Amino acid sequence: MAITSANQLELLQTAEAVAREKMIDPGLVVEAMEESLARAAKSRYGSEMDIRVSIDRKTGRATFTRVRTVVEDEELENYQAELTVKQAKQYMSDPQVGDTFVEEIPPVELGRIAAQSAKQVILQKVREAERDRQYAEFQDRQGTIINGTVKREEYGNVIVDVGRGEAILRRNEKIGREAYRPNDRIRCYIKDVRREARGPQIFLSRTAPEFMAELFKMEVPEIYDGIIEIKAVARDPGSRAKIAVISYDGSIDPVGACVGMRGSRVQAVVNELQGEKIDIIPWNEDMPTFLVNALQPAEVSKVVLDEDAERIEVVVPDEQLSLAIGRRGQNVRLASQLTNLDIDIMTESEDSAKRQKEFEERTKLFMDALDVDEFFAQLLVAEGFTNLEEVGYVELDELLTIDGVDEDTANELQARARDVLEAAATAAMERARELGVEDSLVDFEGLTPQMLEALAEDGVKTLEDFATCADWELAGGWTTVNGERTKDEGLLEKFDVSLEEAQGMIMTARIALGWVDPSELEAEDDSETEEEEGEA
Repeated sequence: MAITSANQLELLQTAEAVAREKMIDPGLVVEAMEESLARAAKSRYGSEMDIRVSIDRKTGRATFTRVRTVVEDEELENYQAELTVKQAKQYMSDPQVGDTFVEEIPPVELGRIAAQSAKQVILQKVREAERDRQYAEFQDRQGTIINGTVKREEYGNVIVDVGRGEAILRRNEKIGREAYRPNDRIRCYIKDVRREARGPQIFLSRTAPEFMAELFKMEVPEIYDGIIEIKAVARDPGSRAKIAVISYDGSIDPVGACVGMRGSRVQAVVNELQGEKIDIIPWNEDMPTFLVNALQPAEVSKVVLDEDAERIEVVVPDEQLSLAIGRRGQNVRLASQLTNLDIDIMTESEDSAKRQKEFEERTKLFMDALDVDEFFAQLLVAEGFTNLEEVGYVELDELLTIDGVDEDTANELQARARDVLEAAATAAMERARELGVEDSLVDFEGLTPQMLEALAEDGVKTLEDFATCADWELAGGWTTVNGERTKDEGLLEKFDVSLEEAQGMIMTARIALGWVDPSELEAEDDSETEEEEGEA
């Protein structure tokens, strides 16, 4: 078939029809046609030629042109697509390197093989354009809820028709043992959209916490309007969930608004989630108070928060323990997810036994170290003293507030405490020296003899060794592996060295060794300060 004999408007009509069917830009289809015709022409005239095809968007006329570029004599490589300045003077006046010479060539005859090849090129281009359009559309909708129709089920995964494409609801993203049949209506959360070789892949979820949050946004106008905000969601899909909400309007109760008249709003969400029980909790910036709310319906007697370890210790009445933990630990697990804290729950009797043990250990410490009787040691513990450092170096007036302690007794207590501490420091330094600690580390400010002993036992014996340590190796920390937090013991953690203090000491050591330029650190600090001020 020759292009010249073909109905030229048929090209445009075909492009319009394909674009309308695939819902893509007609210009992309025309460009695919131009590329396919150019490829067919190259197979006729020679693959080394630079042949281009232009289809008039109004008349449909296809124009075939051969393009040659002007190059230097020594750079001439492709005689079919390039020509020298001397050669170009035959066709152009005053040619320059980089100019192009374009000449029209006769249209090609499209044989059966060429026509089939052109068809494949057009189909491929159309397919790519359709994939790009689909990816862009669903990428923008990621993080929202979509309604679809079940098409089929493959190995437990549900294939969902979402209008202009197919999406997949994996087996582990279904609630409980949900079963679907073809043509069932389904509502899901668009969790992820990925661009892959076989086309954009749309992954759905019904177990994601965000799915519940979006459902509440649909049911509660105050959330949609921003008057109420969902601060956190924790789910055990199909069984139970907790959602924390806060109101920015003092006249609106966030919990009541989410529950609705006679529970109508929350019930609509429960029905969609296959009967999942939902606890709606008021959010509080004070984490212990928020945790007390999150552990409802259990009552809490006492809360102790360790912010550095991101752990929280909760004491409940003995009869409330099973309620606080929940069936198979469900209640405390959801509360932990909601607060992002590890929760240790103990009963009042266990807490009392723990505190009694600590009291006895401190009493024995004071009895042995200060050579005082049990009553006096208990008196010190009751007054809040926990170690010898506090007794030895506290202001004298604090000891004088204890009943029965005069100035002479207070001075004697401090003298005994300091003697014990100095003896321990001397022994620790001797042990560190035996292990090979060098003067460079001994003279480093901020390290006590006991710290030097602990470092030496772990092989840190020089200032260079110390400077290569990471801050968490000294202060300790927590590592999350597969969703579980594990404790990393620090070499100086038992000496109450914080992460910030460890960072400061390590950086000071590196500066002392000349590894770091202090002026560069100051410049970085200044730039960070400027960025923070700019954001503010």
